[in-house]
Amino acid sequence: MAQHPMDVLFVNADSALQAYQDLSKVYSAIEPPTWSLLLAQSCRARGYSVGILDCTAEGLTHAQAVERIRTANPRLVCFVVYGQNPNSGTTNMIGNGACAALLKATHPEYRTCFVGSHTSALPMEVLSLPFVDFVLLNEGVYALHNLLKTDFCSNLDKIKGIGHKTSGSPVLNPPEQVVPQERMDEDLPGYAWDLLPYRDKPFDLYRAHFWHARFDHKLRTPFAAIYTSLGCRFKCDFCMINIVNRVDNSDGVASANSPNMRFWSPGFIIREFEKLAAYGVHTIRISDEMFFLNKKFYEPLIDGLIERDLGLRMWTYSRVDTVRPQYLERFKRAGIDWLALGVEAANQNIRREVSKGSFEEVNIREIVHTIRDSGLHVMANYIFGFPDDTLETMQQTLDLALDLNTEAVNMYPCQALPGSPLYYTALQNGWKLPDDYAGYAFLSYESQPLPTRHLSAAEVLRFRDEAWRKYFTDPAYLQLVEKTFGAEQRGNVEAMARIQLRRKLLGQ
Repeated sequence: MAQHPMDVLFVNADSALQAYQDLSKVYSAIEPPTWSLLLAQSCRARGYSVGILDCTAEGLTHAQAVERIRTANPRLVCFVVYGQNPNSGTTNMIGNGACAALLKATHPEYRTCFVGSHTSALPMEVLSLPFVDFVLLNEGVYALHNLLKTDFCSNLDKIKGIGHKTSGSPVLNPPEQVVPQERMDEDLPGYAWDLLPYRDKPFDLYRAHFWHARFDHKLRTPFAAIYTSLGCRFKCDFCMINIVNRVDNSDGVASANSPNMRFWSPGFIIREFEKLAAYGVHTIRISDEMFFLNKKFYEPLIDGLIERDLGLRMWTYSRVDTVRPQYLERFKRAGIDWLALGVEAANQNIRREVSKGSFEEVNIREIVHTIRDSGLHVMANYIFGFPDDTLETMQQTLDLALDLNTEAVNMYPCQALPGSPLYYTALQNGWKLPDDYAGYAFLSYESQPLPTRHLSAAEVLRFRDEAWRKYFTDPAYLQLVEKTFGAEQRGNVEAMARIQLRRKLLGQ
């Protein structure tokens, strides 16, 4: 093989069509590959030559991606299988697995590496795949740095935080630490924005969530997403987001075992926002799981954004029990137009059970009204099919959604996502899990949610799909959209609602 001009190429292969069906063509978001950008900048700061191949943004087939990899000729091909949605690490295995398999079949000389939330959840399973040479455990920052120091053959057993193959057998080395709080600015020093495709206008290839753009397609691009913190302090049964903090290779380790949260300094993050504004990007997602939580970090950040007046249109997450009304006006002035609230379920007992008792009792209606009175819009998130859900409790959740009538909603069927506590509960109880990665996608044809103790998986999925249709065709909701955003935007929502998802589980 010729001399390698690049140490590592970070690849994001496309899984959108299978994960989102026809919604992928226009309505699903296309987000910059956040962890590819973070890892690339981290490696570049250590003196390694790096590149990013974002197949989703460029619309590349797997064959085209393989040819681009061959042209780049890196020492290591790193498939970064993350995603800002909790299930994305698993569902993004669809495209990344297929691309890596094709690469190995046609160019077996290339060394392949997988990193991401699904890899952290099931490292031995991923490492056992024939097209995977290495896995990076947890977020993989230090493990990747140390792997790149080697020839990929010698002394592999001495590198903490990797999995490799010895005589064809998968082996996990002892874990490596995640980047500690005091090293965040130094060891994860920002985003390699300049490595995105179309470097003159890289963010034109990305598009915001439809609702984030006020249901106006013209506002969806240019678009970027950014973290100001990593991780979450809560231990919800249905979530696997903290699995990338994992520092224990034992079997059965779930995300709830590492509820770790780390922050970049506010000044450091403000400089990243200034970079995005200089690129002409004003529509931005703050991807933190819990942005509205630690005022030590978010207060100076939003004050810095207010001072700079960058003209941003942003959204971020919050739990309904962590909203502090006294900060909402400053959020609005900083450019945060939307809060995505994790309502999850209407029934307090169900919500308390899946959040392991950490969910404080609050008046959801009052919180939503307070947010909207402050000039922010609300994206409410609901989940149907928790283990104790019945048709009655799911109807309560739908009734709450219709009553709150927020500007947008997400409605998910409950999945036992690999790495979540619920995944191991499902294994222990013998509940049926998906047969493939696509089965973990909320909107895929193959979607396979959990059954509850009272309902079949098919009943849960049917209820979710009918609930979504009812919400987005509800006259009161459509009137809200027209009054808030305009008649054209209402028409755009109505067009979206006419797209029908097909479901294998429902015999469609």
